[in-house]
Amino acid sequence: MLKFMWVVAFGAVLASPCTARAQQPVFDFGDFDPTALMSGTEDIVRRAPDSSIDSLFQAVHASAQIPDEARTICRLFQPDADRSVEGFSRAANQLGESSRERFISAIADIAVAGLQGQSQPYDAAMARQALKSAGARAAILHEGFVAGLTATGTDEPSRTSNCRSLRWMLESLQTQPLAERAAATRLLLSEGLSRMNAAR
Repeated sequence: MLKFMWVVAFGAVLASPCTARAQQPVFDFGDFDPTALMSGTEDIVRRAPDSSIDSLFQAVHASAQIPDEARTICRLFQPDADRSVEGFSRAANQLGESSRERFISAIADIAVAGLQGQSQPYDAAMARQALKSAGARAAILHEGFVAGLTATGTDEPSRTSNCRSLRWMLESLQTQPLAERAAATRLLLSEGLSRMNAAR
């Protein structure tokens, strides 16, 4: 699930600065302290309600349905990818305007709700089970899902297979109830942002 975790974390990171400049959907992290950005995002995620967290998942899911954008996102999660804040920023600037606006809207919803809300109930075991269920469903529906999800090759067939499996995983998670989908997204965000903090 590590690569899928990076997909959702990407959504949070690329959108976060846009809450301060919603009229300019171009991603430039130059004015932001990455440490403050990451720690602030984690705190907001803990307090945002399920419906707000799900809006970010829906933004990621929508971009994954657009072939060019799916390839942009998938390239970022290859073994040799640059997953620094700057790397996420460069990838974000390759998304279409509609997708950037979806991320801006989603993260603005999370920011407002998170800043005003209280810490939300969260069951990590349920979140992990939701991810396992989504993965199992994808594996049943799509031959080659597991092989693609675990592919680490840098050749084009491996990259294509990996990207296809990530899209299948998103589609499977999309079919689950909002509470499960939000729990899984919250887990992935937390783990993804923690790994980015540790890597700095």
